[in-house]
Amino acid sequence: MMMRRLISAACALLLVAQGSAAQAAAVPETFAPLVEKLMPAVVNVYTTQKIKTNPMMGFGMQMPNDPRLEPFRQFFEQFGGMQGGIPGMPMAPQEREVQSLGSGFIIDPSGYVVTNNHVIAEADEVSIKLHDETELKAEIVGRDAKTDLALLKVKSPKPLPYVSFGNSDTTRVGDWIIVIGNPFGLGGSVSAGIISARSRSINAGPFDDFLQTDAAINRGNSGGPMFNMNGEVIGINTAIFSPTGGNIGIGFAVPSALAQPTLDQLKKFGRTHRAWLGVKIQPVSDEIAQSLGMKTTRGAMVMEVSQKSPAAKAGVQTGDVILSFDGKPVNEMRHLPRAVADAAIGKKVALDIWRNGSAKTISLTLTEMPEDQSETPIKKAASDKSSQSDAADEAVLGMRVTTLTEGLRQRFRLVSKAQGLLVVDVLQGGAASKQGFRSGDIITKVHNTTVRTASDMVKGMDEARDAGRPQALVQVARGEENIFITLPTSK
Repeated sequence: MMMRRLISAACALLLVAQGSAAQAAAVPETFAPLVEKLMPAVVNVYTTQKIKTNPMMGFGMQMPNDPRLEPFRQFFEQFGGMQGGIPGMPMAPQEREVQSLGSGFIIDPSGYVVTNNHVIAEADEVSIKLHDETELKAEIVGRDAKTDLALLKVKSPKPLPYVSFGNSDTTRVGDWIIVIGNPFGLGGSVSAGIISARSRSINAGPFDDFLQTDAAINRGNSGGPMFNMNGEVIGINTAIFSPTGGNIGIGFAVPSALAQPTLDQLKKFGRTHRAWLGVKIQPVSDEIAQSLGMKTTRGAMVMEVSQKSPAAKAGVQTGDVILSFDGKPVNEMRHLPRAVADAAIGKKVALDIWRNGSAKTISLTLTEMPEDQSETPIKKAASDKSSQSDAADEAVLGMRVTTLTEGLRQRFRLVSKAQGLLVVDVLQGGAASKQGFRSGDIITKVHNTTVRTASDMVKGMDEARDAGRPQALVQVARGEENIFITLPTSK
């Protein structure tokens, strides 16, 4: 019996020792062998852009033809017009070169190189420098601003060293990674760290899904690779968060799961081919969820439906909340653009939406996103202060509103053609101010009531209150956009 206990205890100690050894083995003793293998495939990217500049006043700029400046003309021509030769003659615009730098990596022995779009944007010439100091001119094969990726091609008399992509979806927070790049033009610099977070959104584009790392990433690292411990590229270093411009341990990389399909399309077509749903969306806040009678706060709210788009043909409406796409839940607004982009063009998909207090399913067939399709920026409506006193306005929930007329549309220089109730002024500290209303907004709908007058707005608020909604959903035309804001129904 005693012998059996001793054997059991010995086995337990052996298992603990093996577990400790395995845990210790997970911490790399050195990155050197891996770095030696990967370094030759990482390149420095140099760009040159030619820009024209106008000489400044006092350095060859021609004096304005103004009689009031005539007493100073002789002095100006003697001392200001001497730059460039003939006194008094204006200088021609000067051309100068602006250079920038970044990083990249080779993904094919024939010379395909990956980098960031912002590294080579507006460049007239692009060159790369290999690890052995060889310099090669690069051709831009294609680029994609939405993911900030670009694909280059260089010609080399011999096959080039290259690296392969890994699966970023299997990367865990806490995994070791190494970064190789060209920080501050130093070239061939290596830093190590861990994955600090996944699926980070930094408002860089519609497909934000960044890997976050504490590895040192600085200016010039953009476009460089992030490697896992198998020597596979799991990310492309793209951005840093820094109040000083230097590394503070918060860097972001485009995950390989997003980058690989994009680069494949750039290689094949020179541009991306993405599926298109045809909606503009906004987040669903707690207040919006309450105003719609939703039990949980999730989804993407439809601000606008593009004409002749798959969504329009299927009957998607402004104010719908998309809860899932093709069986994938849309827990946050940013999940929808990524899901649509990953879907195949021509695929028939189901949308689960929330409309009029209940869920329903809509089927539609995705088409290709038009090349000229882009997000329309919100244009702020300019307020004509001098016209405010002439408006027959009323005070409602901390803002002054008036029925919109064509005269007011012209005086306020409103871009939107919407009809509704014009917000003339927003009182600081009031309910409307706290919810984000602005002067120049056009209120078009409150709850289920179409709004043309202040009485319509009050009616919509009462209906939302009678329906037991703590928040009333307000549809607003702002510039060329339709957005949704809420107002509390409690009196």
